[in-house]
Amino acid sequence: MSMAEWQQTRRKLVGQKRWVIKIGSALLTNDGRGLNRDGMQSWVDQIADLLTQGHEVVLVSSGSVAEGMTRLGWSRRPDEVHQLQAAAAVGQMGLVQAYETAFMRHQRTTAQVLLTHDDLSDRKRYLNARSTLRTLLALGVVPVINENDTVVTDEICFGDNDTLGALVANLVEADVLVILTDQQGLFTADPRHHADAELIHQGQASDARFAEMAGGGGALGRGGMVTKVRAATLAARSGADTIIVGGRVDNVLTRLRAGEVLGTLLLADREPEAARKQWLAGHLQSQGELILDDGAVQALRQGGRSLLPIGVLSASGRFERGQLVVCKDQQGHAIAKGLVNYNVRDAQKIVRTPTRELEQLLGVVAEPEMIHRDNLVVL
Repeated sequence: MSMAEWQQTRRKLVGQKRWVIKIGSALLTNDGRGLNRDGMQSWVDQIADLLTQGHEVVLVSSGSVAEGMTRLGWSRRPDEVHQLQAAAAVGQMGLVQAYETAFMRHQRTTAQVLLTHDDLSDRKRYLNARSTLRTLLALGVVPVINENDTVVTDEICFGDNDTLGALVANLVEADVLVILTDQQGLFTADPRHHADAELIHQGQASDARFAEMAGGGGALGRGGMVTKVRAATLAARSGADTIIVGGRVDNVLTRLRAGEVLGTLLLADREPEAARKQWLAGHLQSQGELILDDGAVQALRQGGRSLLPIGVLSASGRFERGQLVVCKDQQGHAIAKGLVNYNVRDAQKIVRTPTRELEQLLGVVAEPEMIHRDNLVVL
């Protein structure tokens, strides 16, 4: 594509009403040297300008652990969960205070929202979080969202705020997800090690090549470019485009809104999925897995099909009825995920079984499908 075609696509941002903006730890903390208050004020000034022009903004902010490390005098990110929680508790105080002060200069009200994976895995809590965020946006309030690191454990953590940003984009049905990072965007190779790496201006979020091009994360953040590419894929499920762009670029948000070609735009090249499917796709923790034969894999990929027991080769894990499992092909590639109709013990009994023989094996048939199509999302 030519620069003129890229610019035409970028001009659509003017009409994108709801923005989710994620700011990473390296930017917020000057690469670990304490809160970057000048940078925060600049981003807030630009967000205030977006609000004035009729946009709605949800801010997803990293930085609590990094700020806590600075206040505690730690130079290395700890591995122990309780130390991470302590750092987050200390750092959250400074982070929220800094945002509140910056937004007050524009007479803008903010709200702190802390989330864990449990909040978005439980359907009722998911809907409550969505209602709260939509209400805040309707009131003109800027929600500032972070992972609740003070109570998080390895089992429920998002693992990176890029993923959290994408899940929030799904949650509020955002038009665009902007990921501000310490890189200029997505390159054909890691520019820190390859001088000939070229910036990718635009592509499709579903393009599998981008994950191969992405590099690793830095010392402070848990994510890298690869998590940003995955976040774009997840955000695309609700129809949101994703822009990965350098947060240190002067007036980056204002210039993006004006249609300037900055960073990498990954387009959502699919129709938005139903809200329930988006919620299922956002589940990060599964309780087990099902291995499918080639016929079942093909049927699921064609879309609109339920998963029947006869297409399942094996079942493993510790799942109960209604819990999330991942469906994989025989090579171990994840194909789909969904809420299973049987616990692992019954599932193991009925693998490779035709529907007409289920009652003979179990005595009673709860559901003819292993996973109903309404509770299944293809990855």
